[in-house]
Amino acid sequence: MTTTTEAVRPAAPRPRGGVVQSVNDSLVVAKRNLIRMTRIPEMIIFGMIQPIMFVVLFSYVFGGSISVPGSGLSAAGYREFLMAGIFAQTVTFATAGAGAGIADDMHKGLIDRFRSLPMARGAVLTGRTLADLVQTALTLVVLAIVAVIVGWRTHENFGKVLAGFGLLLLLGYAFSWIGALIGLTVRTPEAATSGGLIWLFPLTFISNAFVPSENMPSFLQTIANWNPFSATVQACRQLFGNLPPHYPVPDAWPMQHAVWASLIWSILIIVLFRTLAVRKYRSATA
Repeated sequence: MTTTTEAVRPAAPRPRGGVVQSVNDSLVVAKRNLIRMTRIPEMIIFGMIQPIMFVVLFSYVFGGSISVPGSGLSAAGYREFLMAGIFAQTVTFATAGAGAGIADDMHKGLIDRFRSLPMARGAVLTGRTLADLVQTALTLVVLAIVAVIVGWRTHENFGKVLAGFGLLLLLGYAFSWIGALIGLTVRTPEAATSGGLIWLFPLTFISNAFVPSENMPSFLQTIANWNPFSATVQACRQLFGNLPPHYPVPDAWPMQHAVWASLIWSILIIVLFRTLAVRKYRSATA
């Protein structure tokens, strides 16, 4: 009779399947991240200070210096033109925080602990991005209040205004998956923060967020008009009623159908980068 001397290793727990279980696991992880945010309030406070500074600086420093077709050099006209761009920049800059948070969890070994549990593989990342979405929504509320204080107004019905903020949150959620992929790829939270911001500056400034794209060289106009960031900014200006009466809308399809373009871009980014992030998560923690 043959005896086996090798130690028997316990089988790794298998993740529970099913859409309902995946949603439950994601919500548990999201709750964990939200509780963590409340225990570190400076994360939320500092995240709000930067966009508020942008609102004040652009409104009062550049407000009377940049001409917007249809409103000239009017500071009030530029302020209304500007705010959709500031809102969109705020939700996309949250990408860096999402990446840094996931990189920090990876660095501390927390992701490996989650992996040892019988939970859906994508729940860790989904929960993190949902928690970031809640923080982004809170920042948008505060930023909107500050914008109203400095003179920003909407000129459409409440439903359209809500739809505009919905597009902003969808864009922020889409970009948080880019941050998740960056956080899983780099080795430190500091690298994730740098990697999450370095590409955002050209994306946000080669757009229609701060100046009309028609003022750019022709090759930059094409990039700006097809930029997913520009589509959301243009859609929000339409839904908020912040486009000047005689503003010349570019002929590019995303600018002519900005709401649909914004939805399509955001959904494509979510599908693509969620797939890549979950795949990277499995290989990075294997």
